[in-house]
Amino acid sequence: MKAIAVTPGKPNSVHLEDIPKPSVSDIPDGQGVLVRVLKVGVDATDREINDALYGAAPPGDEYLVLGHESFGVVEEVGPNVRGLKPGDFVTATVRRPGGSIYDKIGTYDMTSEEVYFERGINLLHGYLTEYFVDSPEYIVKVPPGLKHLHVLMEPISCAAKAVQQAFEVQRRMKVWRPRIAYVLGAGQIGLLATLVLKLRGLDVYTMARSKPPTLNAEIVAGMEATYVSSTETPLDELARQVGKADLIIDATGSSKMAFGAMGALGHNGVLVWTSITGGNLGTEIPTDRINIDWVLGNKLLLGSVNANREHFESGIKDMALGEVMYPGVIEKILTNPVDGLDNYEEMIRLLVEEKSALKVYVNVADE
Repeated sequence: MKAIAVTPGKPNSVHLEDIPKPSVSDIPDGQGVLVRVLKVGVDATDREINDALYGAAPPGDEYLVLGHESFGVVEEVGPNVRGLKPGDFVTATVRRPGGSIYDKIGTYDMTSEEVYFERGINLLHGYLTEYFVDSPEYIVKVPPGLKHLHVLMEPISCAAKAVQQAFEVQRRMKVWRPRIAYVLGAGQIGLLATLVLKLRGLDVYTMARSKPPTLNAEIVAGMEATYVSSTETPLDELARQVGKADLIIDATGSSKMAFGAMGALGHNGVLVWTSITGGNLGTEIPTDRINIDWVLGNKLLLGSVNANREHFESGIKDMALGEVMYPGVIEKILTNPVDGLDNYEEMIRLLVEEKSALKVYVNVADE
């Protein structure tokens, strides 16, 4: 069967690979779930793997199948699978357990090991193919009423985790009632984080460089949040106008913005970094002022990457509520479809050249 793959370590090596079709018997103890892939989302991670910035092939293979944002339909289940049946729409988690204590208790997104396993990213093949098989533990059902949002299930799991982690760690405060949130970056993660925060009742200010009118700004307004152009209103000016934030989610991919956010956080606040910067950019920050502000203000910096099953399920619930609260808004994130695995060059072109593309995804098959 067809798959879109790269040769890890070799820049611009994306190609079509012929791989064996998996079987439910590939998973032991009758626990296999065979999924026919319908759509797969791609993002900067896939572009950077094709740029050979990171990524590793599974042992014994010279290629890595891309794609970590899956949406498909169950084709067949093993005899001991419960809770899933042929015809169910599903997505799948990305990271898989290693050997740490966190992996053993199901929080495999919190692994303490240097070596990690992520489908389509590191040491495990991804979902940009016709079929995949996995254990039911990693397969998450998607309500039929949300199938039009398909590949956004993985991105919203990351947004849901970022917000959940902030609230979880703030149990240290005994009582924490955040009122103002900033979301830095209006890509897919930033927009979905905006949704999650609005559903929690916060006043949300979502910041990006572009001046409105833009699609990003339209989506933010559709979620009843406030879009802010950083070229018109810098972050420190926003803090002066509306007050420092109780919670900041950085999803910019810019280390300058990530560190700059430290000065815009209020007392007892949480700054969550969700983006990864793979370059060598350096920036100057007022370390003495930040040091004293953070110590005296009981502020917290939190890194959040990937998500486990709990966050997928929570994110899907938020997506469902968001569809009721803001009908038709979330779907606008799905901007750039690519038809078929054969069009992998167009997929990469969109990721590299189309700066306005919020969400590129591949239509692998029809329902």
